[in-house]
Amino acid sequence: MSTKKRDTALIEVRGLTTVFHAENGAWPAVQDVSFVLRPGEVLGLVGESGSGKSVTGFSLVGLIDPPGEIVAGEIRYGGEDLRTLAPERLRALRGDRIAMIFQDPLMTLNPVLTIGEQMAEAILEHHDESRSGALARAAQALARVGISSPDARLKQYPHELSGGMRQRVAIAIAMLNGPDLIIADEPTTALDVTIQNQILHEVQKLARESGTALLWITHDLAVIAELADRIAVMYSGYIVETGPVDAIIDRPRHPYTAGLLASAATHAQPGERLRQIDGMAPRIDSRPSGCPFRTRCDRASPACAGAMPPPQGDETHLFRCHNPLPAGGTP
Repeated sequence: MSTKKRDTALIEVRGLTTVFHAENGAWPAVQDVSFVLRPGEVLGLVGESGSGKSVTGFSLVGLIDPPGEIVAGEIRYGGEDLRTLAPERLRALRGDRIAMIFQDPLMTLNPVLTIGEQMAEAILEHHDESRSGALARAAQALARVGISSPDARLKQYPHELSGGMRQRVAIAIAMLNGPDLIIADEPTTALDVTIQNQILHEVQKLARESGTALLWITHDLAVIAELADRIAVMYSGYIVETGPVDAIIDRPRHPYTAGLLASAATHAQPGERLRQIDGMAPRIDSRPSGCPFRTRCDRASPACAGAMPPPQGDETHLFRCHNPLPAGGTP
């Protein structure tokens, strides 16, 4: 069992704002995002495509390149603000204490190195260990994510593996050093259900036994309902609701959260027609004033055109809405 203190914050994000610069202005992809993640906790970050989920993850590990820029907020880890760290210090943390799994495994894997060379390097870069020991650990990591004949796979190149197998290798690399935090950006989208369930079991086990925290970015509410301890719902750059899984699933307070749940097949009764949220999420350069969801919301009022409301609720279940759903979760 991990000795990490689970009642203290591992990472605290306060007022994070990330913009992308263009000729006609600076457009916010992430706006005033705040959350706390504790050791061993799984936080699911959910929302439609374009809501800012991936940009949030990239911002945490300093992977925002021009024309993107973090313009406000703090990202505190172990008493340090990751925004202000020297590049060499941030590189030392990435891949060791903080790991990221990308949706596209080719963002992780080098096509000209064998799987074994890449995995051994990920260990030796941060730890004093023999190469044979590093390769043995690499083989064990591959077996944990369901890759058969791991010793043989270590000798292969990425192009010799299927897309799903490459993604499992990328997940194994992220888990190699037992990091404090894994940021996973839609990591199981390309995998079949059996392998997905195996990987979800392994990451839950990692969180439970070693105290690794997970920020799991996805659009799949069914996965998050099974995996996460808490859910943060994101829309147009804002986190509009966050709370324990059962509270978000059973008693949503923000109309967008309720709309997401109603549109999920797993939330509908057999034979019931799926409900859709009317309209489309606004583009980053054409968001309405005030609450960005107001143009799609049947509870919108004139107040929604004003300032985005601050978080309200209690310390465990927060939401940003002028006209929230009743506490029972029923309109």
